Amino acid sequence: MSGAMTGQPGPATLETPRLLLRPFTLDDAEPFLRMNSEPEIIRYTYQEALSSLEAAIDLMHRSPLKDYATWGYGRLAVVLKESGEVIGFCGLKYLPEIGETEVGYRLMPEHWQQGLATEAAARAVEHGKKDLGLQRIVALVDPGNAASARVAEKIGLRLEGQVPFPGIKTPLDLYAWEEGGDAAAAV
Repeated sequence: MSGAMTGQPGPATLETPRLLLRPFTLDDAEPFLRMNSEPEIIRYTYQEALSSLEAAIDLMHRSPLKDYATWGYGRLAVVLKESGEVIGFCGLKYLPEIGETEVGYRLMPEHWQQGLATEAAARAVEHGKKDLGLQRIVALVDPGNAASARVAEKIGLRLEGQVPFPGIKTPLDLYAWEEGGDAAAAV
Protein backbone atom coordinates (compact mmCIF):
# COMPACT_ATOMS: atom_id res chain seq x y z
CA MET A 1 0.00 0.00 0.00
CA SER A 2 1.24 3.52 -0.77
CA GLY A 3 0.86 5.02 2.64
CA ALA A 4 -2.82 5.29 3.47
CA MET A 5 -3.08 6.20 7.12
CA THR A 6 -5.95 5.36 9.42
CA GLY A 7 -6.81 6.66 12.86
CA GLN A 8 -5.22 10.01 12.05
CA PRO A 9 -6.48 13.40 13.20
CA GLY A 10 -8.39 15.44 10.63
CA PRO A 11 -6.65 16.96 7.64
CA ALA A 12 -4.27 19.86 8.03
CA THR A 13 -4.76 23.32 6.60
CA LEU A 14 -1.89 24.08 4.25
CA GLU A 15 -0.61 27.44 3.09
CA THR A 16 1.24 28.75 0.04
CA PRO A 17 2.11 32.34 -0.84
CA ARG A 18 -1.26 32.88 -2.57
CA LEU A 19 -3.47 30.06 -1.30
CA LEU A 20 -4.96 28.31 1.69
CA LEU A 21 -5.75 24.62 1.28
CA ARG A 22 -8.24 23.77 4.00
CA PRO A 23 -10.73 21.00 4.72
CA PHE A 24 -14.06 21.33 2.96
CA THR A 25 -17.12 22.17 5.02
CA LEU A 26 -20.76 22.02 3.97
CA ASP A 27 -20.58 25.82 3.63
CA ASP A 28 -18.54 25.13 0.48
CA ALA A 29 -21.39 23.30 -1.25
CA GLU A 30 -21.98 25.98 -3.92
CA PRO A 31 -18.40 26.16 -5.23
CA PHE A 32 -18.17 22.36 -4.85
CA LEU A 33 -21.24 22.06 -7.08
CA ARG A 34 -19.69 24.35 -9.68
CA MET A 35 -16.39 22.46 -9.81
CA ASN A 36 -18.32 19.21 -10.25
CA SER A 37 -20.91 20.35 -12.77
CA GLU A 38 -19.43 22.69 -15.37
CA PRO A 39 -18.48 20.73 -18.52
CA GLU A 40 -15.28 22.71 -19.05
CA ILE A 41 -14.08 21.87 -15.54
CA ILE A 42 -14.99 18.16 -15.49
CA ARG A 43 -14.04 17.44 -19.09
CA TYR A 44 -11.27 14.98 -18.15
CA THR A 45 -12.76 13.53 -14.96
CA TYR A 46 -15.01 10.74 -16.28
CA GLN A 47 -17.73 11.76 -13.85
CA GLU A 48 -21.29 12.81 -14.50
CA ALA A 49 -22.05 16.45 -13.84
CA LEU A 50 -23.79 17.13 -10.55
CA SER A 51 -27.19 18.69 -11.07
CA SER A 52 -28.14 20.17 -7.69
CA LEU A 53 -26.85 21.54 -4.42
CA GLU A 54 -28.26 18.42 -2.72
CA ALA A 55 -26.16 16.22 -5.03
CA ALA A 56 -23.08 18.29 -4.20
CA ILE A 57 -23.68 17.91 -0.46
CA ASP A 58 -24.18 14.16 -0.91
CA LEU A 59 -20.89 13.88 -2.83
CA MET A 60 -19.12 15.96 -0.18
CA HIS A 61 -20.28 13.44 2.44
CA ARG A 62 -19.22 10.46 0.28
CA SER A 63 -15.86 11.82 -0.83
CA PRO A 64 -13.78 14.50 0.95
CA LEU A 65 -15.58 14.39 4.30
CA LYS A 66 -15.54 10.58 4.36
CA ASP A 67 -11.87 10.54 3.30
CA TYR A 68 -10.94 12.86 6.18
CA ALA A 69 -12.59 10.50 8.66
CA THR A 70 -11.23 7.32 7.06
CA TRP A 71 -7.68 8.23 6.04
CA GLY A 72 -6.92 11.49 7.87
CA TYR A 73 -6.49 13.34 4.58
CA GLY A 74 -8.39 14.09 1.39
CA ARG A 75 -9.04 16.75 -1.22
CA LEU A 76 -8.94 20.24 0.27
CA ALA A 77 -10.73 23.43 -0.68
CA VAL A 78 -8.35 25.81 -2.47
CA VAL A 79 -8.97 29.33 -1.20
CA LEU A 80 -7.49 32.43 -2.78
CA LYS A 81 -6.00 34.37 0.14
CA GLU A 82 -6.57 37.71 -1.56
CA SER A 83 -10.36 37.30 -1.74
CA GLY A 84 -11.28 34.34 0.48
CA GLU A 85 -12.95 32.73 -2.56
CA VAL A 86 -12.98 28.92 -2.93
CA ILE A 87 -11.49 28.48 -6.41
CA GLY A 88 -11.18 24.70 -6.59
CA PHE A 89 -9.75 21.71 -4.81
CA CYS A 90 -6.38 20.10 -4.39
CA GLY A 91 -4.97 17.46 -2.14
CA LEU A 92 -4.16 13.86 -1.53
CA LYS A 93 -6.70 11.07 -1.80
CA TYR A 94 -6.15 7.41 -1.09
CA LEU A 95 -7.50 5.31 -3.97
CA PRO A 96 -8.20 1.81 -2.63
CA GLU A 97 -9.07 0.69 -6.17
CA ILE A 98 -5.37 0.83 -7.08
CA GLY A 99 -3.73 0.96 -3.64
CA GLU A 100 -2.17 4.38 -4.29
CA THR A 101 -2.34 7.88 -2.82
CA GLU A 102 -3.07 10.40 -5.56
CA VAL A 103 -2.56 14.14 -5.68
CA GLY A 104 -5.46 15.73 -7.50
CA TYR A 105 -6.22 19.30 -8.48
CA ARG A 106 -9.15 21.08 -10.05
CA LEU A 107 -9.60 24.84 -10.37
CA MET A 108 -12.28 27.11 -11.76
CA PRO A 109 -11.38 28.14 -15.35
CA GLU A 110 -10.89 31.80 -14.49
CA HIS A 111 -7.95 30.70 -12.32
CA TRP A 112 -6.23 28.49 -14.92
CA GLN A 113 -2.81 29.35 -16.38
CA GLN A 114 -1.71 31.35 -13.33
CA GLY A 115 0.45 28.68 -11.69
CA LEU A 116 -2.09 28.14 -8.92
CA ALA A 117 -2.63 24.42 -9.56
CA THR A 118 1.13 23.86 -9.49
CA GLU A 119 1.47 25.93 -6.31
CA ALA A 120 -1.31 24.02 -4.56
CA ALA A 121 -0.24 20.57 -5.78
CA ALA A 122 3.41 21.13 -4.82
CA ARG A 123 2.31 22.03 -1.29
CA ALA A 124 0.03 18.98 -1.07
CA VAL A 125 2.86 16.66 -2.18
CA GLU A 126 5.26 18.29 0.27
CA HIS A 127 2.70 17.69 3.04
CA GLY A 128 2.35 14.04 1.99
CA LYS A 129 6.09 13.50 2.10
CA LYS A 130 7.07 15.48 5.18
CA ASP A 131 4.00 15.38 7.40
CA LEU A 132 2.28 12.14 6.42
CA GLY A 133 5.43 10.15 5.66
CA LEU A 134 4.11 8.84 2.35
CA GLN A 135 6.64 6.84 0.34
CA ARG A 136 4.85 7.22 -3.00
CA ILE A 137 2.40 9.72 -4.48
CA VAL A 138 0.80 9.43 -7.91
CA ALA A 139 -1.30 11.51 -10.28
CA LEU A 140 -3.72 9.88 -12.71
CA VAL A 141 -4.05 12.03 -15.82
CA ASP A 142 -6.24 11.65 -18.89
CA PRO A 143 -3.82 11.31 -21.83
CA GLY A 144 -5.50 14.31 -23.52
CA ASN A 145 -5.10 16.64 -20.54
CA ALA A 146 -1.77 18.33 -21.32
CA ALA A 147 -2.24 21.03 -18.66
CA SER A 148 -2.68 18.48 -15.88
CA ALA A 149 0.33 16.50 -17.15
CA ARG A 150 2.44 19.68 -17.00
CA VAL A 151 1.40 20.27 -13.38
CA ALA A 152 2.36 16.69 -12.46
CA GLU A 153 5.77 17.10 -14.10
CA LYS A 154 6.40 20.53 -12.52
CA ILE A 155 5.81 19.11 -9.03
CA GLY A 156 8.32 16.32 -9.56
CA LEU A 157 6.17 13.39 -10.65
CA ARG A 158 7.43 11.34 -13.58
CA LEU A 159 5.41 9.43 -16.16
CA GLU A 160 5.57 5.70 -15.43
CA GLY A 161 3.12 4.52 -18.09
CA GLN A 162 -0.59 3.92 -18.47
CA VAL A 163 -2.87 2.11 -16.05
CA PRO A 164 -6.48 0.96 -16.16
CA PHE A 165 -8.84 2.41 -13.58
CA PRO A 166 -12.14 0.77 -12.60
CA GLY A 167 -15.07 2.30 -14.43
CA ILE A 168 -12.96 4.16 -16.99
CA LYS A 169 -12.58 2.69 -20.48
CA THR A 170 -9.43 4.62 -21.45
CA PRO A 171 -6.18 3.84 -19.60
CA LEU A 172 -4.87 6.83 -17.65
CA ASP A 173 -1.32 8.16 -17.60
CA LEU A 174 0.29 7.38 -14.24
CA TYR A 175 2.74 9.96 -12.95
CA ALA A 176 4.55 9.15 -9.71
CA TRP A 177 7.04 10.27 -7.12
CA GLU A 178 8.59 7.57 -4.99
CA GLU A 179 10.89 7.91 -2.00
CA GLY A 180 14.40 7.12 -3.18
CA GLY A 181 13.38 7.41 -6.85
CA ASP A 182 15.15 9.68 -9.31
CA ALA A 183 12.48 12.38 -8.86
CA ALA A 184 12.84 12.40 -5.05
CA ALA A 185 14.61 15.76 -4.93
CA ALA A 186 12.33 17.50 -7.42
CA VAL A 187 9.88 18.96 -4.89
